[in-house]
Amino acid sequence: MRAAHRRSIYLKNALKGAPMRDAAPQTIHLKDYTPFGWSVTGVQLTFRLHPTKTRVVSRVDFVPTPGSSGEFTLHGEELTLIKASINGTPVDTNVQDNTLTCDVPDGPFTWQAEVEINPQTNTALSGLYMSNGMYCTQCEAEGFRRITFYPDRPDVLAPFKVRVEGDAPVLLSNGNPTSSGDGWAEWEDPWPKPAYLFALVAGELHAHPGRFKTMSGRDVDLNIYVRDGDQDKCEFAMEALIKSMEWDEQVYGREYDLDVFNIVAVDDFNMGAMENKGLNIFNSAAVLASAKTATDANFERIEAIIAHEYFHNWTGNRITCRDWFQLCLKEGLTVFRDQQFSADVRSAPVRRIEDVQALRGRQFREDNGPLAHPVRPASFVEINNFYTATVYEKGAELIRMLKILVGDDAYTKALDLYFDRHDGQACTIEDWLQVFEDTTGRDLSQFKGWYAQAGTPRVKVTEGFADGTYTLTLDQFTPAPPGQPEKAPLVIPFAFGLLNDQGEEVRPTQVIELVDAQHTVTVTGLAGKPVLSPLRGFSAPVILERDVPTAERLHLLRHDTDPFNRWESGRLLDRETMVAMIVDYKDPDPAVLQAKVAMAADESLDPAFRALCLALPGQDDVAQTLADAGATPDPVQIYLVREALSYALAQAGGDLWADLYTKHQVAGDYTPSAEDCGKRALTGAALGLITYLDGGTTAQAQFDTATNMTAQISALARLVSAGEGDGALAAFYEQWSHERLVIDKWFGLQVSQCPPNQAANIATGLLDHPDFSLTNPNRARALLGSFAMTPAAFHQMDGSGYTLMADQLIAIDELNPQLAARMSTMFETWKRYDTDRQAQMRAAMERIQARPGLSRDLGEMLERMMG
Repeated sequence: MRAAHRRSIYLKNALKGAPMRDAAPQTIHLKDYTPFGWSVTGVQLTFRLHPTKTRVVSRVDFVPTPGSSGEFTLHGEELTLIKASINGTPVDTNVQDNTLTCDVPDGPFTWQAEVEINPQTNTALSGLYMSNGMYCTQCEAEGFRRITFYPDRPDVLAPFKVRVEGDAPVLLSNGNPTSSGDGWAEWEDPWPKPAYLFALVAGELHAHPGRFKTMSGRDVDLNIYVRDGDQDKCEFAMEALIKSMEWDEQVYGREYDLDVFNIVAVDDFNMGAMENKGLNIFNSAAVLASAKTATDANFERIEAIIAHEYFHNWTGNRITCRDWFQLCLKEGLTVFRDQQFSADVRSAPVRRIEDVQALRGRQFREDNGPLAHPVRPASFVEINNFYTATVYEKGAELIRMLKILVGDDAYTKALDLYFDRHDGQACTIEDWLQVFEDTTGRDLSQFKGWYAQAGTPRVKVTEGFADGTYTLTLDQFTPAPPGQPEKAPLVIPFAFGLLNDQGEEVRPTQVIELVDAQHTVTVTGLAGKPVLSPLRGFSAPVILERDVPTAERLHLLRHDTDPFNRWESGRLLDRETMVAMIVDYKDPDPAVLQAKVAMAADESLDPAFRALCLALPGQDDVAQTLADAGATPDPVQIYLVREALSYALAQAGGDLWADLYTKHQVAGDYTPSAEDCGKRALTGAALGLITYLDGGTTAQAQFDTATNMTAQISALARLVSAGEGDGALAAFYEQWSHERLVIDKWFGLQVSQCPPNQAANIATGLLDHPDFSLTNPNRARALLGSFAMTPAAFHQMDGSGYTLMADQLIAIDELNPQLAARMSTMFETWKRYDTDRQAQMRAAMERIQARPGLSRDLGEMLERMMG
């Protein structure tokens, strides 16, 4: 028997998760990583399903790693241990602080255990739980330990065999089906995987079938499993899945590797979807869609998420992450791949703009506040709190920059090497960068700094021109918190072009590598001073610091050949206009308004692009701009100024908006094609402006005659914002009360589109609505998330928004700590506002902190935000 003694290893340190709320939080550090002392050569699981007394029988084969030492330690939470044995002999175990320890033989051995769990009371939605009578699982990051005792860490990979016993007609697990009978089914996944990729689903489900032939000629059975009544909402998801499989073969050469690929739609789910090997579990909102119940945005989101989870089969499953600090390895790469896919199947310029909007709206705010952390964190208390925009969106931008730096061909060769070298392994960022160094011969040690350094770099742009010579000087720096050392320069691919005063390019797009604190570029032989088009395509996730005259921004808005920068010029003009209206009480510049009107009228441009150009910057964007300039933003004032600018734009365009609205109506049956979605986006933008002029008459007519959800919900939003929505809201509910995902929209729209000073009262009233439930994450996010993401509503001066959300976070934390922690980020910008609001927000957070039994998830978030 191996001697039993303790050692401090990553496995032992990574003990956390609800509901051990009175255990002292432990900080886990990347530098303390130590491999597990055993490998797992096979796992056999038997589930005897029962709503409150499910039995799980496990048989796990362990082989000691040569040269390793330490105590045999397994994770387990909320488990009742019935019996345990090693090689068939009962064994004494010590279960303490969510950890099981026992003496084990020196050589290979078989661990067997039987535990009992209660899926019915598992409102945390982690491990095995119930959703509307259906059994389902969510094991990432550390939910498997709520199913049975196991080394629940991503670097322990093993093939799984699973037997599911129960009275449900559909019994699913990972891999391929091997056998089944009355009340049981057996599955085998031959590909070694970590426990976080385990999945099980059982229930009364209906399959929407499909089939795919791989590039090597193998047939794969595809199924989307849904509840009764949802069968008519699966067709688009199946089309998206097949499209994704084709794309991954064509672009990355990756072929699917099992005989079946199953997707299950689940109503109660903390995330969007989960890439479990061969059995993807999806939030219903991320898979179910029909023309009548889903908007264009829903269809586009479903397409992207289907692709994302499928692409994980290789970038996440076949090659996984060694530890949770490497989460960006699978998520950043897979987000980049789904962004590539969406750009290929829809409009690449529009998709790039939308990706950057999401990055700036979520990740830049994160990077600029108390929740800032590197793409690869150095430490954490609760890993669930690091499924963030930094890991996902900024992580994807790092992949994009790497591709720009090495070129398309080298990127393809490096990815081929990555798949060949690391298939079946749990890897690190170092492994990822090494394949690029081996392929290209480049030294990427400085580029690696992007993974270790928090904060958004700033690039100051200075220009000079004399005697036909143009000089561009770039200075980079990343702000460091007070008392911390200056941050090192990073490798920044800076794409730029130059235009003349006629709008013609005199220097096509060129990429320079900014590696030092300062870099200067000189262009000679120019006939006149050029107009700079900087950071084309948003070639790096940085913030530009540059003083630009309005006339120059207007020139770029009218003539830039780079679609992103053309849109960006309009966005910056709008933001500068709003800031001037707030700070200097200036009226909107007529030249800016007319330029936007001209852009909207330009029929040579993609309607979807024009719709994006008409949208004004968000309230949070303007608030941060004011704060960066040393001003104290007032969310209510920002809302009022934004409304005033919208009205001014509506007046400037006049009859154009009605003309666009009529001209771009889509005839015929609804399709979620990129072309039709673009037309509806433009007519929706036009309707918003028309509503400022006619008070909602056109919106009411559209609502009354709408044949698809995009048109109906757009009209309803305009009516509510115009104060004319009571009747339409009642009619909408009566029409759609049987469709849970549509009613999510109904809840959210009422608090996000109403007058901000009424939102808290409306939200409070809706908490008592019979269709509202805090136990369903979609419904909680629809109402409370929509309220909190409406700054003028959340930040009302009387503090009603803070009180409401503090009360609800306390209630949610009792049920679902992950959901509470993620929703708490509404408080992350609290220090940006005036002292009265700061005091009220701090008091709200302190009240949450004082709650007995506060979860580790929410507790860590509050501690970080409050500093």
